[in-house]
Amino acid sequence: MRLLPDAGQRDFAASLNAMLSAAGTPSVVRDWSRGDHAGGRALWGRIADAGVFALAVPEAYGGLGPRPADLTLAFVELGRHAVPGPLVETVTAAALLTAPDAARRMLPALAAGETMATVARDGGYALDGQVADVHLSLSSEGLYLAPGHGPVRPSLDPARRLTRLAPGGELLTAHPPVTAALLVARLTTAAQALGVGLALLDRTVSHVKERTQFGVPIGSFQAVKHRLADARIALEFARPLLLGAALTMTAQDVAAAKVTACEAAYRTARTALQLHGAIGYTAEYDLSLWLTRARALRTAWGGPDECRATVLSGGRRW
Repeated sequence: MRLLPDAGQRDFAASLNAMLSAAGTPSVVRDWSRGDHAGGRALWGRIADAGVFALAVPEAYGGLGPRPADLTLAFVELGRHAVPGPLVETVTAAALLTAPDAARRMLPALAAGETMATVARDGGYALDGQVADVHLSLSSEGLYLAPGHGPVRPSLDPARRLTRLAPGGELLTAHPPVTAALLVARLTTAAQALGVGLALLDRTVSHVKERTQFGVPIGSFQAVKHRLADARIALEFARPLLLGAALTMTAQDVAAAKVTACEAAYRTARTALQLHGAIGYTAEYDLSLWLTRARALRTAWGGPDECRATVLSGGRRW
């Protein structure tokens, strides 16, 4: 891929989209939110069989990568279908586990989808620590394999549970590749956000074609068209920044892609909520699965202010 995906990459994204479309992810997400992780783990295995996690793991440890461009395309589809679980954290863990002993022990299982990983940065919260098999704690002192996690806390997105990792544990390396790992985390978070925004837009376009007022679809109203056009422009503006960042993998480009994609998804979520009317506020309606995800991803692995500061500093603020 130069800036646009080639035929092979487009086919890969299309096959992943087809597989996830057939998987009925809304029901999987709802089960995951209730603490029933069986369906989510089964879906995780199918995603691994498609080679997604292997894209973040070097070939020497059973992977296909690292291939950030292909990983980005995959995560757009994962976001489009609101797949639950510590997806970003698992590929970030693959970027952190560079010490030979830790890599041999953990990376093959991560690539094969046999284990899930989560990561806590500087004593913060880890995503889905109650489900993850590998708990990594990243601090200024090094990378630790935490022995477990603390109480589970809910978040705005019911499918994302937060935990503190237990202190101490095995020191895996005193010098983890923090910069490289944060690049992967932000890039894949941005890709997920773009996919979430695209799904919200598609669902809203379908809704305004069906909902009527004064005997006509509300999608025929000029004000509605303008709102949807603004959302489409924001998402399409984010796409080349995301694909470009996957090629350069610089702190500045990745931060720009993250803030642009996440803000576009958040803007689209607000538009979707308003154009759906009262039904958009109900948790029973599937739209909510993407609305809450857009809000959660906006601040994951660096909020808008932090990413803008990185862009303005030329990537030195990390």
